[in-house]
Amino acid sequence: MGNVHYRAMDELEAALDDIRQSPQDEGILELIVRRPAVDEREVLEEGELDLVEGLVGDTWRTRGSGSTPDGSSHPDMQLTLMNARIIAFLAQDKERWPLAGDQLFVDMDLSVANLAPGTRLAIGSAVVEVTAKPHTGCAKFTARFGMDAMKFVNSPVGRQLNLRGINAKVVQPGTMRAGDLVKKI
Repeated sequence: MGNVHYRAMDELEAALDDIRQSPQDEGILELIVRRPAVDEREVLEEGELDLVEGLVGDTWRTRGSGSTPDGSSHPDMQLTLMNARIIAFLAQDKERWPLAGDQLFVDMDLSVANLAPGTRLAIGSAVVEVTAKPHTGCAKFTARFGMDAMKFVNSPVGRQLNLRGINAKVVQPGTMRAGDLVKKI
């Protein structure tokens, strides 16, 4: 994975122009990552999206959530999507993308203005719906990409562009493959 340094705030701000050029209506599914256990990642060429399980083989359902009264998995946090341009810049090596903890990395504008809650995306033969539940970084994100990265993705512009990513839920099960078109419907 080579020598990787944390990006400084000025570097992050300089990357904004490229990130803002992300496609709005159709993008590409660049990477699918399944989390079979805590801190484990599997990069998939193909994944199945299921109404109950989310990404089949991922621990979303069994891991639970601190966002529900009973600690069960949150239905609006079934999947997380992150912009491929920001993770490429932060990670600096595609082998490090899975460290972000997201399942789907897409070259697409994930901003609030472009993908408001309720927006549906076709990915392969599946359809997912963007949910209103915010996706924010955690201590692991900070440890892996640096404090400036955490501050940047959670800054006003970072939140507007959803640089930390978005939450979604499966509304039509199906199969997706890395390289598939992600299309706003």
